[in-house]
Amino acid sequence: MKKNNINVEDISDPSIQMAVIEPENLMPLPYPYDTPDAQPPLKKLTDDQKERYESDLDGFLALKLPKPETKEEEDRLVGQFLEGLKKLLSRENNWTFLMPLMMSLEYCAKCQTCNDACPVYIASGKEEIYRPTYRAEVLRRIVNKYLKRGGRTFAKFTGNEIDLNWKTVARLAELSYRCTLCRRCAQTCPIGVDNGLINHELRKIFSQEMGIAAEELHEKGSVLQLKTGSSTGMNKPAFMDIIEFLEEEIEEKTGKKIKIPIDKKGADILLIHNAGEFLSWPENPSAFAIIFEEAGINWTLSSEIAGYDAVNYGVWYDDAQLARVAVQHAKIAKNLGVKKIVVGECGHAHKALIVVADRVLNGDLNIPRESCLPILEDIVVNEKIKLDPQKNNFPVTLHDPCNIVRLMGIVEPQRKILRKIAPLFREMSPHGVQNYCCGGGGGFAIMPSLNIPDWRSAVSGRMKFKQILDAFQDEIDPNIRKMICAPCSNCKGAIRDLLDYYDAWEKTGIAYTGLVDLIVNAMVDIDGPFIEWPDEM
Repeated sequence: MKKNNINVEDISDPSIQMAVIEPENLMPLPYPYDTPDAQPPLKKLTDDQKERYESDLDGFLALKLPKPETKEEEDRLVGQFLEGLKKLLSRENNWTFLMPLMMSLEYCAKCQTCNDACPVYIASGKEEIYRPTYRAEVLRRIVNKYLKRGGRTFAKFTGNEIDLNWKTVARLAELSYRCTLCRRCAQTCPIGVDNGLINHELRKIFSQEMGIAAEELHEKGSVLQLKTGSSTGMNKPAFMDIIEFLEEEIEEKTGKKIKIPIDKKGADILLIHNAGEFLSWPENPSAFAIIFEEAGINWTLSSEIAGYDAVNYGVWYDDAQLARVAVQHAKIAKNLGVKKIVVGECGHAHKALIVVADRVLNGDLNIPRESCLPILEDIVVNEKIKLDPQKNNFPVTLHDPCNIVRLMGIVEPQRKILRKIAPLFREMSPHGVQNYCCGGGGGFAIMPSLNIPDWRSAVSGRMKFKQILDAFQDEIDPNIRKMICAPCSNCKGAIRDLLDYYDAWEKTGIAYTGLVDLIVNAMVDIDGPFIEWPDEM
């Protein structure tokens, strides 16, 4: 199907379907997905869903925005958006990111260099609305026309022509959830314009001023975490039951009798995992416990509300929610008297608690916080535990989580570990700070709303899937077991769904795991394998 020829001002036109996503128009994939019949069909919205929700952006729904019933309601919502935009551009209401936001809005040279850096844009077959500069240009024109003096009068002459109506607002809201916030565009920009930040700030308007946010990030995410202790809804008794289960599993699987320390006062390290690990990948926190105990590290977990969950979904859509969760984490560490917080294998928790939290934590709450990766590097490279790399004698490639690698510059520790424990390790291309997002960034990995999972696997995760296939193309035979190492819970979830969507285990023999899992799998004093392949589960 031929794509629409879309301009920036078309976002205001209710008669236009902004994009039509079909498998045949997407970026081609390598063998064995290089034929049309190898592409899974995309789930379509039902007629009822199209009738109830604003769905004419691209045929996918992340927000489920109900259609206003009256013109008065439309006008009220547009007014709320404009009021939120005014606040976004004021120092009193947005001191955290105002300067980089204003620089990105004011100084874009419109060179479009960032477009070819965006995995969503390229994977979609270069759909115009997915350009990193598209939503930024929409916002820029609204600011110039509706908030600047004389803007409406001179809009036609200054190139700022755009109509701010409900259709513009609704499409812009949904469009803000077509970006993984990987910030590859910002890295590529020759003058440092950050279209990823602009997209984040857009989400903030909708959340803080209009009460519009992805349900999985807000009600079922940060709100639930602050209320119950975890974004998964896992309360303290359930957490303690899981810890008991992990201890039993460790002993059964490795023969090691380990008591996982909980609420230990004065420990060197408070380790915080993404709570999803305890439920979906319990072998990951088990592996951390085995490694830390074997290496003689003085560490603890916390059983307090939010203390056992490094998740902070506010980082994706709402600074206020981010601050509330970050303060909880810091208070728990302070009460335990630990020397520092260490974040486990969770990329967005790295960004939220180690990087962005510096803007909201001060005084005695500004507790040292760092990544687990340099600590693991020290343990492995300096041989504080005994390892046999031949136990990982299968092809392994490494996925670089955007928030760990591109944002924080932690590139070599994980590679030094894999070179030490995986003799058949090979890199994806590109890799390191040039990596591509797993497709689950920006909250997509945990958003099962309607048909957005199909968009995630077919579009936002497509470039990552191509990288994975390219890395293993010389051994793509499904009888050869191959492993993607993804040291991030969010990325593991997205990659798991990618492999399922494309039936990759059956067709290619590709599976996934975390970094600590591979480390424990290589330990010499563990008899059986620690890692389980899909056909063994």
